[in-house]
Amino acid sequence: MVHPYILHNDEIRRAEEPAIAPGQIGALSGWGVFSTMRVARGMLFEFPRHYARMRHDAELMNVPFPSDPERVERLLLRLVEANGQTDCTLRVAVMRNKGGLWQAPRIERDYDLFALTASLHNWGRAVRLALQAHGRYSASRFSSAKILSWAQNLTMYEEAQRRGFDEVILLNERGEISECTSANLFVANGNRVRTPPLSSGCLPGVTREVILKEIQIPGIEIVEETLSPPDLDSADEVFITSTTRDLLSVIDVEGMHIRHEGTARELLQDAFGHYIDRYVQERQKRFLLPT
Repeated sequence: MVHPYILHNDEIRRAEEPAIAPGQIGALSGWGVFSTMRVARGMLFEFPRHYARMRHDAELMNVPFPSDPERVERLLLRLVEANGQTDCTLRVAVMRNKGGLWQAPRIERDYDLFALTASLHNWGRAVRLALQAHGRYSASRFSSAKILSWAQNLTMYEEAQRRGFDEVILLNERGEISECTSANLFVANGNRVRTPPLSSGCLPGVTREVILKEIQIPGIEIVEETLSPPDLDSADEVFITSTTRDLLSVIDVEGMHIRHEGTARELLQDAFGHYIDRYVQERQKRFLLPT
C-alpha cells in the first residue's frame, strides 16, 4: 500500500490529491522513465546508480530530465521523512509533458517528477519461475530501458501468477535467458556465478551491477555469460536479484529440476548485506543524519 504522501515536482502532497492532467503526453503514452529504490535506515540505497540509469534511459527516450542529482535526492529524502518510513520501497518517475496531437493547452513544464513510497514486500524465502518465449527482443535499442510503458511486463507477471508461479523468466528472440519481469537472474556452478549480458536484452539492474562490480569474495568468480534454459537444469543454484528482493533463491522452474547444492548465493547475500550497511553509513555522514 502506498504511504500517505507523495512527491510531485517540488511539492509534498497527499497521495489522493489529483496530480496528472489528461493532456500530459507522458500519461497518455507511458512516455517517461522510472526506477524503484530501497530505502534503508532513511537513505536511498545506491541513488547515484539509479539516477544515472534513469538519465541514460531518458536521453534514449527523448524525455526531459532533471539535471541536478543532489537536488533530486534531497527531494526524495523529504518524501521519506514526510511519510515517516525509514525502511521501505521508493518509486520515482519522470514523465514527459509536451508533444503530439493530444497535448493540453497551458502546460508549462517539460516534465513532471513523481515519487511515492510503500512498505517493503515480503517475497518469502524462495520463488518458483515460469518460462516465457519471446519475452524480450534484444535487438531493439529500447530493450534495456526502464520506461513507464510497463504493461507488457505486468501482463506476463500476472499470467505467471495465475499459473501458480511467482515470477517468469523472459527468453529473447534467440531462446536465450534475458531476465525476469522485474529481476535479473544468476546461476551458480560451484564458485562460478554467471548472469546474462546486457546484449541478452536484460535491464541493467542496480543490484546486478553491485554484485558484478563491488562484491568481491575470495574464490568466487562472477561473470556475464550467455545463458539458455539447459543452464538452469545443470546449475547448483539459481537465484534472482532486484532492489526489493536482494538475492532470492529459485526453487523451481517449470519443467526443470533445480538443485540447491551450492553456497555461492548465501555468501553473496551476506557480502551484499555488509555492502548496504557501509553504503548507508557513508550516506548518513554526507547528509548529516544520525547513524
